[in-house]
Amino acid sequence: MPVSDHFHPWFHTGASACFAWSWLTAAAATVPKVRLGPMVVAPIGRYHPAIIAQAFATMDEMYPGRFFLGMGTGEAMNEVPLGYSWPPFPERLGRLREAVEIIRALWSGEFVDYPGSYYKLKGAKLYTKPKTKIPIYLVANGPKAGSLVGSHADGYGTLDIVLEKSKEIWSAVETSARNAGRDPSTISRNLELYVSYNRDYDKALASTRKWKSGLIHNAFSMPVYDPRELERLGGKESDSELAKVWTIATSSEQLIKKAESAIGYGFNEVQFHSSSPSEEEFIQICGKDVLPYLKSTHRNL
Repeated sequence: MPVSDHFHPWFHTGASACFAWSWLTAAAATVPKVRLGPMVVAPIGRYHPAIIAQAFATMDEMYPGRFFLGMGTGEAMNEVPLGYSWPPFPERLGRLREAVEIIRALWSGEFVDYPGSYYKLKGAKLYTKPKTKIPIYLVANGPKAGSLVGSHADGYGTLDIVLEKSKEIWSAVETSARNAGRDPSTISRNLELYVSYNRDYDKALASTRKWKSGLIHNAFSMPVYDPRELERLGGKESDSELAKVWTIATSSEQLIKKAESAIGYGFNEVQFHSSSPSEEEFIQICGKDVLPYLKSTHRNL
């Protein structure tokens, strides 16, 4: 069960933006067995990697084996409101690389010195260590980030909107993994699917309009950080373009078909990003129809 980790949200009207780490620990206390994690933490400015390492070590000490850590190169909405500059992609990717190395080193429990270009440690040690191995997922929406996945990550995450590029990205993951002496088949593959469910198509579509900002060209790298501006820019997108990205489902069969399309691309983990008018109804139909079918039909997931 992933939760987004943002300071500002993608839209303004009716929005919320909780502190994801607090939500995760509360969820772990009340929902047994389900794996939990952020998609994604961005170690660009507001989070020093050592603090991420400490937080997730504590979560795993409290609820062993329940958490994964997803990280990525982030968005301006998480950094600029807090006074940080919005660096170009090569720097953000470099920061992500250093963050993974620092986090893994600290989780080992040893004293760590790290003379990075972006982050530094001097005799740092975690005195509360994780009890289990916490999987690190890196989000890759292009081959450069895919190469970092192959050399550094336990899992690869990406988005519905770049599904057509997933084979190119995975090729970069495989090549990088082999060059690092790793078996690519051990790297989990997670896809976030955009869906909205309601038996009334128009209601399901209307519930996704707040996410039109996600259709903005180069939305993940552009320096826009104000949700009001994101909402304004997204408002220029049409419903027809929105329906090309979001699966507007009126039946459980459509949700199953969408999940199976991801499985057909080689993904072994599928997450639904639901914008349904009633999330309770969406969860009920998934529990009643979608999950039982997928579990019985695709036992390797």
